[in-house]
Amino acid sequence: MAKRKQKFSSGLTVFLCIVTLVAGCVIGYLGAGAFHAATFKSDEAPKTLVQGEMQIHFLELGNKYTGDCTYIKIGDTDILIDAGSKISSIGTISDYIDDYVGEDKKLEYVIVTHAHQDHYAGFTQLDGSLFDLYEVGTIIDFALSNQEDKGKKNMYGCYLLERADEIAAGAKHYTAAECIEQNMAVFDLGSGATMTILDSYYYYEENILVFDDNGDPVIDEETGEQKRKDVSENDYSVCTLFTYGEYNYLFTGDLEEDGEEKLVQMNTLPEVDLYKAGHHGSKTSSSDALLSVIKPDIVCVCCCAGSSEYTDTNANQFPTQQFIDRVAPYTDKVYVTTLCVDYKAGTFRSMNGNITVLTDKNGLSVICGSGDSRVLKEWEWFKQNRTCPEAWR
Repeated sequence: MAKRKQKFSSGLTVFLCIVTLVAGCVIGYLGAGAFHAATFKSDEAPKTLVQGEMQIHFLELGNKYTGDCTYIKIGDTDILIDAGSKISSIGTISDYIDDYVGEDKKLEYVIVTHAHQDHYAGFTQLDGSLFDLYEVGTIIDFALSNQEDKGKKNMYGCYLLERADEIAAGAKHYTAAECIEQNMAVFDLGSGATMTILDSYYYYEENILVFDDNGDPVIDEETGEQKRKDVSENDYSVCTLFTYGEYNYLFTGDLEEDGEEKLVQMNTLPEVDLYKAGHHGSKTSSSDALLSVIKPDIVCVCCCAGSSEYTDTNANQFPTQQFIDRVAPYTDKVYVTTLCVDYKAGTFRSMNGNITVLTDKNGLSVICGSGDSRVLKEWEWFKQNRTCPEAWR
């Protein structure tokens, strides 16, 4: 039986139309204001851009800890770079990206930069990792690690087991070094976008030669050979450059100063529109050698600002004064995901929250999930804990 159409009186119809019109105007005004407040557009003429949109999401991870997780969507291609900070962040990450990935639950690419918990914990939960929740097309990860494989007894061993299961289920796997060595460093993402695995010295070097303060080799008295020391796990980080039209976006994991210098030497890096701050805005990354080449326009810092997780020394807590001083000459458009309120009490709050950098025909827009689009220098935490560089005054 056909459903009977409901009738409305003419007076009610007019009333509803007026209400709808007024509500639409109010929502449109508020929405436009919120978007404008969170938007950055370059003063330059619009760059050449292909059809479509590119979304880069820097995620908050649901706790007081620092960690990295970046979700990228370009057309029908879904990419996840890292999944920190703790195993407990898995639900936070999946709840967020489920709204974008779609019913196929497929990530075309997963990039795991290096074997530190705050970057790969979400891939290490046996029977419940992000590898179990999503079908993965291609996994690209670190070529070397100082971690020891202890099977189910440690996080690194669990990662290897989970990765093996995903490969058995059909995922392709390459280390960053294999991408370079097999001449397959550039991946076509569709919609005119590419992902390039950058070459890095520490994809291949497990330890480095030791020199004294005068630059002379330090000799091991027992062997008579020059001493070596392990490379920092951070320097094993997979480094990627995304390009969309004439826009460039750089991700360097936790690569540190020496690794950044070699990254510049081994690659032809462009000036970038977006840079994910190296190593959460630490003093050991985002060096002058790198910044002077890439000259970033927008910088996003994935950290819990002011957290004492790694140090009680205020100056060394993320984002550090050294990082701020080095990046300031290039841009003041620095955004931070989270603020630590009281580390011992486990309390935190959003700064910019989940940060989305959207690229479309109008340029780049920064949309802050917290609704607060202030850049770092405008926050009370910054004013109380950091010295404002001259370039930001």
